[in-house]
Order: sequence, then structure tokens, then C-alpha cells
Amino acid sequence: MEVDISIIDESKSILQEIRLPNQTDDYTIYLKRDDLLHPAISGNKWRKLKYNLVEASKRGDNSILTFGGAYSNHIYAVASAGKLFGFKTIGIIRGEEHLPLNPTLSFAEECGMDIHYLDRTTYKNRNDKAFQLNLINRFGKAYIVPEGGTNMYALKGVEEIISEIDESYDYICCANGTGGTISGLVVGLQGNKTILGFPSLKGAEFLYNVIDDLVFEYTNYKYSNYKLILDYHFGGYAKINKVLIDFIEEFYSINSIPLDPVYTGKMMYGLNDLVKNNYFPKGAKIVAVHTGGLQGNMGMREKIEKLHNNY
Repeated sequence: MEVDISIIDESKSILQEIRLPNQTDDYTIYLKRDDLLHPAISGNKWRKLKYNLVEASKRGDNSILTFGGAYSNHIYAVASAGKLFGFKTIGIIRGEEHLPLNPTLSFAEECGMDIHYLDRTTYKNRNDKAFQLNLINRFGKAYIVPEGGTNMYALKGVEEIISEIDESYDYICCANGTGGTISGLVVGLQGNKTILGFPSLKGAEFLYNVIDDLVFEYTNYKYSNYKLILDYHFGGYAKINKVLIDFIEEFYSINSIPLDPVYTGKMMYGLNDLVKNNYFPKGAKIVAVHTGGLQGNMGMREKIEKLHNNY
């Protein structure tokens, strides 16, 4: 089976100039619209999966096995990619089954993904080679993609974002989860310009080591032109509040571009705050990468409605 990755039209990922709330003309800000790549395999999920799908095809693997939480953008994207490119997909989900299925897992199942649950303690073994071999023995021969999709093939896909940016710029910003996207951007820039990462996790200092290790494994170099901005996690992964939601809604009213509250919303809020507080020199040109993940808005709808109703 040969994978035709040209099915996903990467020219759809335009570079769009945007305005932040209360932004002055001292700065020029662009959004790299990777969210437009595909309705389900959008943003960094396509970038990370792209060459993993090619590699699975080269190895003759007809199944892809991967890991994620019940609301995982990665699980959602892998299920969709399996349906689109003709792979059987197996999703190993952290935690217990809850019925009815949430929108993420319901979509994955509709795409044909076989869903299996692991208790949180056992799930911690997901990267152990012996544990993965047991999964292969149980489910059959499969190409294993790690949680979040981050590996060397992911970096190869993400680094291509850099060559697609046809405007001059000084800074590039992205949201951070497992560290794969920012690592790919570091690889693509090869020490040039400045990269700012906005982790959605609380206490994400550990990502410095993760990023350094990934980049060194891929390039045999260590780059220092990136920084993690650790202050905009809003209490931790998937934690939100009214301030964040109000910002996302205001941003949409200005630009007609949706953000998600787990990743891109926090990044753009953080970027807006840095701009407001003169973090950047006047005249700076900034590119922010929209990494998609908008399917997660369905799972957050109830939380968002509660926030609105409580005010």
C-alpha cells in the first residue's frame, strides 16, 4: 500500500495577518493557518503524522496503533487518517470507558478505530518496548505511533512549516504539549530567529530537556534560540476560565478565526499579553502557528457554557 500524502493540500495553510485586541501598529502579527489543512487531520497533527504514514506504508504495516486520552486531538486525527489512507487503527485510551462516548471517541469509532482502555497505572508503560511488544502480540502487527505523535518522523513534517513562510519575521510562536511541534520548528530554523513556546501544561520546565533531546537526536546539534513561556497554562492542561474564554471570543470577533481553549487559545492569550507588556521590540514581526485542535471545542462546550452561566 502506497500513501499519497498529496491528498492533503498544504497550500491551504496560508499566512494571514491578524490583529490582537488593543494591538498597536508597532507590531505585525501573522497566523500560519495550519488549521485549514483538513477538517479532522489538521494543524500539527497532520505535520506529525505525515511521514509516519509514509514509513508505515514502506514497512508494509496495514495497522497503526497509538495512545491518547479520551479527548485527544491525536486519537481523533489518527482515526481520520486511517479512514482516509486505508489503515486499520487501534487506539489505546488512558482511563476507563464512559458511555455514551464523548465526541472525540465517537468520531474515532465511526472512522473504524478499535478502541481499548487501559487503567492509568498500566498506561504509564506505553513507551516501554516490552509493553509495546505485548500489545503487538495481542492486536497483531502494527506500526506504533507514540502519544501525541512525537518522534523523528514528526519533526521532519513540522520543520516544513518554516519553508512555507514567505514573509520576513523575527519571532515564531507555537503552543506546546509533548514538545514535538516546537522541536520541529527549532530544526527548521537551524539556530535563526527566536522561537517562543507556550506550554498548556503546568510545571512544563521539563520540556526543555525533551526538546533538546529530540532536536539533538534529529540534527546532532543543540540550539538555544527558543524559550518556553510558562505563565499561560491557566492552571494546567485542559483547565480554562472566563478570562481565557472571553479572550478567545474577542479574538474571533476581530479576526473570524476560531481558537481552541486547550492549546492555541492559551498561546494567543499569552502572545497578546506579551505584546501588551512590551515584551517585543517595536517593529517586531511575529508569526504564530495555528496548530488546529478545534475538534476539542466540542468536548469543552459544557465547561464553557458553565463559565458563561456563572457570570
